[in-house]
Amino acid sequence: MMMHTAVGLWVLSAVICVCSANSVSLVNEANKEFSFRLYRKLAAHADSQGENIFFSPFCVSAALAMLSVGAQGVTHRQLFSGLGFNTFLLTQTDVDRAFQTFLQRANNTSQQDASEGTAVFVDNSFKPKPEFLQTLKQSYFADGLNVDFTKTTESADIINKYVEEKTNGKIDKLVESLDPNAVMYLISYIYYKGKWATSFDPKLTEQDDFNVDENTKVPAVMMNMEDSFNAYQDHELNVMVLQLPFNSAYSMLLMLPDVMSTLENAISPNHVTKWLKAMRLRRYDVYIPKFSIKTSYNLNDVLTEMGMTDMFGGRANFRGISEEQGLAVSEVVHKATLDVDEAGAEASAATGISIIRMSDPLAPDPVPVLKFNRPFMVIIAERNTEEILFLGKIINPTI
Repeated sequence: MMMHTAVGLWVLSAVICVCSANSVSLVNEANKEFSFRLYRKLAAHADSQGENIFFSPFCVSAALAMLSVGAQGVTHRQLFSGLGFNTFLLTQTDVDRAFQTFLQRANNTSQQDASEGTAVFVDNSFKPKPEFLQTLKQSYFADGLNVDFTKTTESADIINKYVEEKTNGKIDKLVESLDPNAVMYLISYIYYKGKWATSFDPKLTEQDDFNVDENTKVPAVMMNMEDSFNAYQDHELNVMVLQLPFNSAYSMLLMLPDVMSTLENAISPNHVTKWLKAMRLRRYDVYIPKFSIKTSYNLNDVLTEMGMTDMFGGRANFRGISEEQGLAVSEVVHKATLDVDEAGAEASAATGISIIRMSDPLAPDPVPVLKFNRPFMVIIAERNTEEILFLGKIINPTI
């Protein structure tokens, strides 16, 4: 009799384990799809004649997933839909456990200099539901900090110093100014520093032209290496894809298209999977610009266009955060940096979500040789799971 019971328990635990792994896979796939949907929105808003794009899709997804813990009703459905989470297949608990797995995996990997994490800053006068804070702590490993949001400058300084420390000084001013009605601020951050598996020789680095467009050239500092690289020529999208592995589980993909709009309008997670599988080692004389860029985004309009409308106005439903009426998101900001040199690459990003008390609830206003010497796209991803940490487009490496 005991033997039957033991077998029954073993089968049950195996089923639970499979379901959990499947949920993680579903959320990972949704995150990858979200990466390119968000990229296309940012590209549409950017000035294509000279504005670099660089952001961490995982960082944005994690912050919005944290927010969804406290959202209910239509607000919750819009967040899930915007993030690409299928509500028939995934519950909030599934999503929370998946992010717990991602964050654990990132921070348990000691072979590279990387960190990912979250925090929640709560006003002294505001009382969130204990279960909301508990979920953020357990599933998102959120640091919880109490602040006095009536002192807006001091509070902004506290948040900025926290983010600056977590991103190794790279994101030093996430919050430009705090809404005086703020009662809570959610933070998601990511920092990665990788050394190339084979570094570039600084003696071969020299100045050359970078063609921003047909009529504009800028002087750029180009690194050079002749070696065997994993690469793939995608004839469907007319793009050359080069893989630069880091001395870790991550690598950088550089995509040099014939026509940038063809690539950025079509690129999907399936393309990344195909490229990584089809790549072959070949000898190339590679030239890549050495650069440092910073980007800054207010994502309110972009997220509204992606269907996440109610959270910004009087229709917001955040009863999962607090029973208090009239909570809404005032802004979602994202900042990122990317430094590429002969030794490797350093990338960082932070996302901040300001939650306020609505003094006058209003609905939101809807706002409608390989020579990388011309605009190219860049991805920093984990090689096995293909989880996209960073994604962007370098139009001009000198700005």
